[in-house]
Amino acid sequence: MSSIDPKALFPQAIAARVSSLAIAKGRAIAVVDASGLGAGEREALEADIREVLEKRKNVTEVRVAMMAERTARKLIAVGSGKGGVGKSTLTANLAIALARRGRKVGLVDADIYGPSQPVILGNQGQKPVAREEKLEPVPSRYGVPVLSMGHLVEPGRAIAWRGPMAGGALTQLVDAHWGDTELLLVDLPPGTGDVQLTMLQKFKPAGAVLVSTPQDLALIDAARAGQLFDQAGVPVIGLVENMAGYACPHCGEVSDPFGKGGVEEAAGRLELPFLGRIPLDLAIREGGDSGTPPAATDDALAQPFHDIAAKLDAWIGAKS
Repeated sequence: MSSIDPKALFPQAIAARVSSLAIAKGRAIAVVDASGLGAGEREALEADIREVLEKRKNVTEVRVAMMAERTARKLIAVGSGKGGVGKSTLTANLAIALARRGRKVGLVDADIYGPSQPVILGNQGQKPVAREEKLEPVPSRYGVPVLSMGHLVEPGRAIAWRGPMAGGALTQLVDAHWGDTELLLVDLPPGTGDVQLTMLQKFKPAGAVLVSTPQDLALIDAARAGQLFDQAGVPVIGLVENMAGYACPHCGEVSDPFGKGGVEEAAGRLELPFLGRIPLDLAIREGGDSGTPPAATDDALAQPFHDIAAKLDAWIGAKS
């Protein structure tokens, strides 16, 4: 078997990726460093290498071995004890805001029974493909790849699974081909059930963000969710108050249909950071329904999400 200098055959950008190249008895074997490349980039690189080698007269077979260091990936769970508090909207907007700050972010929609991220991120109807028995995340136009049960079942179809099946679904969504994604935000279902337990056992998060509306009932359930993370040794990064204040579009007067300041007060009692509050605004709901989350814009409504993302980004940086 004769070794060949990759620089003699390939352009500089490709040659820099080829760790070794040898040809023996008509078989060319190229070992390629694919670290940091996404699935599409890996495929394109392999195709370019094959094209060059297959043109050589002394080559009848080409084998390309793609090697890559495993990306050190952090999981951040976004949870609440109660449904309907805007957790999925917050998760999507935080993911977009972090991506705009330069983070390589992916999103796992772990709300198996009520997936909504395909609608919020505007890629409903797209299907993930499987490669080597693992799923490829579905891209979004905001630079945030996502996997959700909403991509795997027909829209509107009810999912009636027992706990072990839901846990298995979460495993498929998390243990996927995330490429060079360095951070996964996990949009958890409400409560403290099977999906949460599976995540804590198999994919322990680096930290958790809790979201609640200001009223007492939601805060009680958010506290339960916090207790679960505390028992599992997962630090709570902080609390977010959602639906905090409604400005009348006609007169501008601000009212508080869900109360005011309850989450910040709870954070103080629990000695946890308060990350910020998101207003109750029609445009946020419309953006989620239309697949155009506010954080993807430079509008005033984007600022609260970016402020919270900055605090989360600083926490992640301090833990790196």
